[in-house]
Amino acid sequence: MTEDVLFAKIETMRRCLVRIRKRLPASAEELAKDIDAQDIIAVNLERMIQAAVDIASHKIADLEILPAQTMGESFAILAKRGIIPDVIADKLRKAVGFRNISVHNYQAISWDIVFNICTRELTVFEELITVNFKFN
Repeated sequence: MTEDVLFAKIETMRRCLVRIRKRLPASAEELAKDIDAQDIIAVNLERMIQAAVDIASHKIADLEILPAQTMGESFAILAKRGIIPDVIADKLRKAVGFRNISVHNYQAISWDIVFNICTRELTVFEELITVNFKFN
């Protein structure tokens, strides 16, 4: 992956973090009632997770090893190679699970879970951004 592509993916992740934090209501109950916030947060979570998957996939290709069979497996491969910590890989694998629900079955989203993700789990993306500068 070229540095320009990497930095573009990282910038996408940063922009998504800002948008999510800017639009996140004060409670899960408020989020459940605010369809505009729901849309903005869900789309930006999806984009951010996809950018993380893209970075992982490109890194795996750079390593010239067999590609991951699933998006979540990409992070496990990077952890196994010592590129990202296991804890980040596990959280990102779970994020892919959320992404899949959001993309394929939007009606099944629990806004309580989304609120929890936004208030407790977004730091994993900041950690991934920091780790990614070490990819080259």
